[in-house]
Amino acid sequence: MSAHQPRRADVEEAAFRLGGAIRRTPVMTLAPGETGLDGHVALKLELMQHSGSFKARGALNSVLCLPPGTTAVCAASGGNHGGAVGWAARRSGITADVFVPTTAPAAKIDRIRGYGARVHLVEGTVREALQACLSFSQAEGAALVHPYDAFETVAGAGTMGLELEEQVPDADLVVVACGGGGLYAGLAASFETVADVQPVEPDRCPGLAASLAAGRRVEVAVGGVAVDSLGAASVGQIAFESAQESGVKPVLVADEDITAARGYLWDRLRVLAEPGACVALASLLGGQVAVRAGQTAIVVVSGGNHTSLP
Repeated sequence: MSAHQPRRADVEEAAFRLGGAIRRTPVMTLAPGETGLDGHVALKLELMQHSGSFKARGALNSVLCLPPGTTAVCAASGGNHGGAVGWAARRSGITADVFVPTTAPAAKIDRIRGYGARVHLVEGTVREALQACLSFSQAEGAALVHPYDAFETVAGAGTMGLELEEQVPDADLVVVACGGGGLYAGLAASFETVADVQPVEPDRCPGLAASLAAGRRVEVAVGGVAVDSLGAASVGQIAFESAQESGVKPVLVADEDITAARGYLWDRLRVLAEPGACVALASLLGGQVAVRAGQTAIVVVSGGNHTSLP
């Protein structure tokens, strides 16, 4: 593994640093009769985290790792990371500028502003927003908090895995949505050999699958119902190396499967998740990932920053 690839010890250090600032989000366990699957499913409800998504973990860890005297940060985001950076910056008494595509949901933009961050709307995708953010960082001296491909971001995201080991000690499999791959890589570092970590991508945002097929990181066109949270044009280097090291093959799910999983969460459980947060569950309900009898699979429900019902 490369020197910048977080390992379990780095995740444990991040957990110590975060302390009680991050919520220990609940787990909802579903028996086979509730899902129609052969095994048990444990839903990690990370949509109940500060700022409404798992992104708070990596954002706060990144901010806490900044050099003393840092007064300003900036970030690019489809919405969730921006809200998390705004929350972390306000908590730490520093300013935040967030660059967001004009296509980002209004609810997510409002949440970013609600934390006191300055929002800069950028035409295009997250890629163009990141380019604008990099230019701003260089011109203004604001520290860049990367949404998925930074050591501190990944280690912070991985702290969820330490909680899950205590909450679901018998888990055989962890299923997680993958966009830029920060959460996937963090959980892979956290669990190491304890449980398999399976990344799932929308088939219209297949950055990891395409990169692994090519043997190098490549850019892909992105779209679909989950693009605002999983629409990275290229998977991060950290996640790419993690997947290469483990030999994992990402699973792809269609928009209709994602929408069906979102409806299931709301209709059956009254869990109002955003589309990107339903990608992992979609792979189980659609049959792309199997949970055999006697097995327990953890499914991460990663965020809930949409206001509309399914």
